[in-house]
Amino acid sequence: MKIRVATYNIHKGVSSIRAEPRVLALKQAIGMFDADVVFLQEVQGKHDLKAAKYGAEQLGHKHWPAAAQHEYFAGESRHLHAAYGMNAVYDHGHHGNALLSAFPIANQANHDVSDHAYEQRGILHCVLQTPQGPVHCYVVHLGLFEGSRRRQTQALISAVRESAPNGEPVVIAGDFNDWRNTLSDELRNALGVVEAFDEIGSSSALDGVLRTLRRKSSVNPARTFPAGLPFFRLDRIYVRGFKVETAEVMHGSLWAKLSDHAPIVASLTLA
Repeated sequence: MKIRVATYNIHKGVSSIRAEPRVLALKQAIGMFDADVVFLQEVQGKHDLKAAKYGAEQLGHKHWPAAAQHEYFAGESRHLHAAYGMNAVYDHGHHGNALLSAFPIANQANHDVSDHAYEQRGILHCVLQTPQGPVHCYVVHLGLFEGSRRRQTQALISAVRESAPNGEPVVIAGDFNDWRNTLSDELRNALGVVEAFDEIGSSSALDGVLRTLRRKSSVNPARTFPAGLPFFRLDRIYVRGFKVETAEVMHGSLWAKLSDHAPIVASLTLA
């Protein structure tokens, strides 16, 4: 079974410069992934101020949808199923992580991993019903401080061990904010996952040896931030029970206008 997945921090549906609404364009861009499952971060379930300012009919369409962003993205697309984990709550709304899926979502749970009062973070866990059995998906957005990220990674490891036992297939994707790449070894050793960009390439014996050697040294995930000129390696896709066929960062002028992060898309085959 083949599954195409994508991860994208959408910056609450506004551009990184001047905070212009980009929800309509984001919906079209998400469709360009041609992905079965999309992991989204900084998704606004509600924003009364933006809705009041941009929700009126302009140029024949609304610049800000009445529905929650994840519901809007899922509507009239191949992603018939959507889940949302609310993390940050404020007077005029809230935002968090979301998952869009072409497969039914059997169940979902949002794990609060906030490490202090100034950053509300969560891990959204969804179990997908696929033709080959359940697949566990975890949408991740870790904190800005390294100490917080380490503690949140331990919470992620505990959540996966408890909810996806016996080596069941797992996809963990999102914005890890791990710009120094200090967490990959811990995740690989604890959960048996691999990072998508560590796995791409041919399947020859030599490549297998080289990948093993790379794992023992430093592995470099893709550069995804800032979207206009990606330099920092913040976004990841980790998998267990899948072979990574392809992985790419979507970059260029289109993506630079939509968010401060560039999205990652990967094609997987169930091992």
